[in-house]
This record gives sequence, C-alpha cells and structure tokens, in this order.
Amino acid sequence: MAPTTVKERPARQRKPDGQWKIDGTDPLNDDERIKAEDPGMSCRQRIIDIYSKQGFDSIAEEDLAPRFKWVGLYTQRRQDLGGEHTGNATNAELQDRFFMMRVRFDGGVVSTTQLRTVGGISRDYARGTGDFTDRQNIQLHWIRIEDVPAIWEKLDAVGLSTLCGCGDVPRVILGSPVAGIAADEIIDATPAIEAITSDWLHREELHNLPRKFKSAISGSPRQDVTHEIQDLSFIGVNHPEHGPGFDVYVGGGLSTNPMLAQRLGVWVPLDEVPEVWASVVKVFRDYGYRRLRNRARLKFLVAKWGVEKFRQVLEDEYLGRPLLDGPAAPVNPGNRDHLGVHPQKDGRFYVGVKPTVGHASGDQLIAIADAAEAHGVTRIRTTVDKELLFLDVEEQQVEPLKEALHATGLYPEPSEFRRGVISCTGLEFCKLALVTTKARAIQLVDELEDRLVDMDVPLKISLNGCPNSCARSQVADIGLKGQLVNDDEGNKVEGFQVHLGGALGFDPDFGRKLRGHKVTSAELGDYVVRLVERYREQRTEGEQFREWVLRADEGDLQ
Repeated sequence: MAPTTVKERPARQRKPDGQWKIDGTDPLNDDERIKAEDPGMSCRQRIIDIYSKQGFDSIAEEDLAPRFKWVGLYTQRRQDLGGEHTGNATNAELQDRFFMMRVRFDGGVVSTTQLRTVGGISRDYARGTGDFTDRQNIQLHWIRIEDVPAIWEKLDAVGLSTLCGCGDVPRVILGSPVAGIAADEIIDATPAIEAITSDWLHREELHNLPRKFKSAISGSPRQDVTHEIQDLSFIGVNHPEHGPGFDVYVGGGLSTNPMLAQRLGVWVPLDEVPEVWASVVKVFRDYGYRRLRNRARLKFLVAKWGVEKFRQVLEDEYLGRPLLDGPAAPVNPGNRDHLGVHPQKDGRFYVGVKPTVGHASGDQLIAIADAAEAHGVTRIRTTVDKELLFLDVEEQQVEPLKEALHATGLYPEPSEFRRGVISCTGLEFCKLALVTTKARAIQLVDELEDRLVDMDVPLKISLNGCPNSCARSQVADIGLKGQLVNDDEGNKVEGFQVHLGGALGFDPDFGRKLRGHKVTSAELGDYVVRLVERYREQRTEGEQFREWVLRADEGDLQ
C-alpha cells in the first residue's frame, strides 16, 4: 500500500500591523485614511475662515472628529446623557455643540500675565470653567466654535497655544516645575524643553503618529514627572565620568493595558536630548502599530521588541551613532510633589499650594495672578499632581503670600486627603465616562476631613470615570475605576471598581484589584473611612498604606 502523502499547510500570511517601514503607508482604518487625506492641523484655517462664521452645523464631520484634536479641541458630552449611554450611543449622539479646549503649558511654565489671560478667556467664553490637569495643562469647557479665533488671538498674544493639545501628535512635554531654581537640582532641563517646543513640535513630519505620544524631561531628584508611565522620559542622573545628564525610559502607559516604562540603559547629555527625543518619536511614527487603535501606543512596540532592539534601531537607523551606556537614576524615596515652602538656590523660596482636584474658575485664576503679583511673583508653575507653584518669593513675603493664596481658595497646607486626591473630568464633560468624578472627589475630601483625623502618611486617592486611567487609578493607593454597579435593590447606579496598593517610585506596580468588590458612589465615603481606620488599627510602626494593603487579608480590604 502506497504511503499517504501529507500535504503541507501553506504558511499563514502575516496580517499587516500598519508599520510604515514594514507594511507601507496605505491606511488600514478610517483614522489613518483621514490623516493621510488631509493633515490634522489643516482644520485650523477652516475654523478661522468658515466654521467660526457659519457655526457648528457647518463643521465637516471628519474635521469635528478627529482633526479638531490637533488644534486642542474635543466636543464635550451632552449634559442630559448619563453613564448608561456611554458605549451604547455613538460619539455623534453623545457630543454637545460645545468644546473642551486644552491650553498647553509645556514644562508647567506659566506667567501671571498668561494665567490672567486664561482666566479672562474662561470668564468671557467658557462659563468660568478651568481645570488644571495631571499633564500640567489647563482645560476650558463650554467653548463655542464662533469664539475660537478670538480665543486663539488672545492666547497667541501672550505666547500660549492649543495646537497639538490633543490628537496623534507629541502632547505637552512634562517638566520639573522647579527646573532652574531648586537647590537640590541635578540638572536644569529647561533648554531641552524649549528647544523641542521651538524646533520640533510644529514640524508636520511629527503630526501623523500612530497615536498620542507622551513625554517628560526632569532634572529633579524628586523625579516629579511620573516617568514610569510615559512613552518617553528623561530623568536626571549623575554619570561617574561625564557628570549630570539623563537616564532614559521608554514604553510606559496606563489605560486598559498598563505597562511600566523600561530603562533604555543610556546616558544622554543635555544638548543631545532634543535630537534623541525627536528620533524616538520618529521610531514610533515609522514602526508603531497603526492597524488597531487600541494597540497603537509605543508601549506595545517596546513590549514586542524589547529595549535592546529598540535601542539598536534608534542608534542605527535614526541617530547614526551609538549612545553612551549610563547608570540608573537612584529612586527618590520621598514625596514627589512640591507642596509647602522650599528654598531656591538663589536664596529665595518657592511656595507650592493645592487647588482641590485641580478645579478653578476664571475669576479665581485672575485673583491668583493678582495675589502673586502683589507679593512680587510673576512666575508660576503647574505640576503633574495638579498643584500650583509660585517661584522667586522673598522670605518676608512667604507667609503673606500663603494667606493671600488661601483667600483665593487654594490650600497652602492641605490635609493628606486633599493633598493626595486626583480625579479625571468624568461624566460632567467626557464622552467616555460612566460616572461623575470631580464633584465626587471634592465631596469625598470634605467628608474624610470631617470624619477622620488627618492622615500622618501620604495617601493617593484617584477617581476615574472609565477604564482609561486618566487620573492614574492603577498607580494610586486607592484607585477607583468608574462603572455602573448594582445597589442593594438591584438598580444600576454609579459606582467604582476598587484597586488598592498601586505605586510609582520604589517597587512601582499596579494596584491590587479586589475580586468582585465594587462600591456605589453613595457608599464611597463610608468605604474609604472603613479602609483607613483598618489600616490605622493594623499597621506596624513606619508601615505605609501600600505595604499594609499587600499583606492585609482581603476581608479587611472590603
């Protein structure tokens, strides 16, 4: 009997991922098609010439979404649609006829003149809204398309911009808010941030990335830019032979597939940072995955390649030279924020204060600028923890300034609850949100301050309206991810899935998700009080909240 011939199955053809250097530049989805047909920034002139004159209904659909993102505009959520509509209604059904506008503060840099201008815009065009973000920006709401050109003119007159505020571009560059002034600074990264924003940011060659690109540059030993969760970060470090420079991290990010950034293993001097920054962006542009939007962030490429291959491609194909090997920056063991009074290297002081969850009004922004100038301050900084820093304060002005800022609604000496709380925009304005967050966070802080003696250890509490973790819920002590949950009577109500013990810094990791444990928004205060009281009862001497969470019985965390 003749042997049976087994036919070899043909090799399965690889489905293209949309990597330009491998698969070519033919668009593989609608977003890529829209970007290829007309660059995102092209809508700016149409806003000025057409849409602002003819109104919301004149806006072309593909300009409204996604191209408006390139100029810092998103439609905001309709006020009459609750969280039950998220994911069930289309973007067009969820959106209102008003916009969120994002103003960039690269490096967190803002002058009193600029802040007063933003305050005036908020008062006159944005119904008094103003929210500082954890990316050192400020966001306004209720913006009408008819008013956008006038707003741009006012921003441009004081050196501010909304361009590249959103979209598949390099977003605002995070920087140490005490760059150039801190007494303990390793290296001042200001020249690198300024060079990138002036020489690279507005080049069209960087305006069609697979998705957004988040970067940070800080020479502070406090490591104050959340470098572990950025696409690209430069962190100050002293090289034993070459002196101060930067340790480099790539491939971080949160959302539904959280990943911590990895060290590239290199040391980069200050004057080479812009070139290395731009080259990493180009690697992402050319090799990033474009076919599936949910896999189009740099972290997926780094995870697939590994940092060794990433460094090799960066050096061989983009820089044309090897980078120097470098030491890892020592981990900062203390608080990364800048609240309180701190000495500057010139003998003056900087003062850090907290607006609750970053919320402010237009009139308040104007009052803050006025209070600063009345005490000799013209330089202000924003931070990734939504703080405001006032630089160059003379010693005799420190206490009067603190009193004046407190009178504007800021907190020079906040409780640990107020100090550590952060929230996203939530259901109030965001089309992705399932629950209310900002108002809930303010209410939670007030309740904790009333019911508990102030915490004697740091406590990060994060409220997010959806799984995207814009408020960093996965790396908070108490991370709260918004979702609709069942109450005791089986009704769908706003609530949160709980993540505990997340952290950056020493042993960075994502929070412990409690299986099946969810709390309704109405129960949130009771739950956090119960949790904090159990921690206080069970902690050992010097034990931080996160350390207790990692060893506690699950029942004690419920």
